[in-house]
Amino acid sequence: MTGVVQRIAVMGAGSWGTTFAKVLADAGRDVMLWARRTEVADAVAHRHTNPDYLPGVTLPASLRATARAKTALDGVNAVVLALPSQTLRDNLLEWHKSIPPEATLVSLAKGVELDSLKRMSEVVLDVTAVAPDQVVVVSGPNLAREIAAEQPTASVVACIDHDRAVAVQHACGTGYFRPYTNTDVIGCELGGACKNVIALACGVAAGLGYGDNTLATLITRGLAEMARLGAALGADPMTFAGLAGLGDLVATCFSPLSRNRSFGYRLGLGDTLEQAQRATHGQVVEGVKSCSSIQGLAARCGVEVPIADSVRRVCYEGQSPRQMAAELLGRAHGPE
Repeated sequence: MTGVVQRIAVMGAGSWGTTFAKVLADAGRDVMLWARRTEVADAVAHRHTNPDYLPGVTLPASLRATARAKTALDGVNAVVLALPSQTLRDNLLEWHKSIPPEATLVSLAKGVELDSLKRMSEVVLDVTAVAPDQVVVVSGPNLAREIAAEQPTASVVACIDHDRAVAVQHACGTGYFRPYTNTDVIGCELGGACKNVIALACGVAAGLGYGDNTLATLITRGLAEMARLGAALGADPMTFAGLAGLGDLVATCFSPLSRNRSFGYRLGLGDTLEQAQRATHGQVVEGVKSCSSIQGLAARCGVEVPIADSVRRVCYEGQSPRQMAAELLGRAHGPE
């Protein structure tokens, strides 16, 4: 693919979707943001704000918004899918006939589908039947609040078609958002999904009172889990040393802006799952779902993911955070 991606629909007006729409508008693109609720679309279109997800952030006057999916998708060059991983399929089933057949489909979701154990690009291909080289993944250390404040960050734009990745790279590059390209879609997607689970584990450890040595241990061993699983699925292990792996992992595991870390922290303090969920004010915590699907994917590949499995047992089998810590520390010693 060559040429400029100029007219873009961003489907999903949560914090990251709204922020990425801002990035695209600041890069000079013609952007329409779709919001499920009319009041959110009206706030973006007329007051240039999204008080539910980005309070205090002024959005570009050029950013348009609608609550009608067909209106957003009409005549676009690219469709950005800024939806929770477990709702992507149902939304695409509703919209896919309205998507122009040659459009580039850009996934921002970081997760693995529960029932199918498919990555988000695979879900997109399932529903839309587009060519694999039309699907692009954006991943990296992308905390929405910081990017919305125009703090410098870098990201990865991954597609098996290098030219298409470059086209999307040009579409979203700004003075504060620096995208790099990659052709390893599998590695970039797995890095984005797995890091949420490791961040949840780091939050649990912090809530239990453990310090930076413990967090560094979880991050590095979590990185090893990600790389093992990625290699089994055909990813380039070096991808996990880059922005979509280590970069995203560090940001998500240490930042108080990370919903996954914050959720785990509440669990470590003794909150129930329901209490921790209420503390996120209704925003999706991807690691809670992904811990199960990643463990299932790893089991299918014969790969050990002890951190992800421990998080799954805390979330779904009633294991206490202290039991989780004891199990991980009690594993047999071995070579790194």
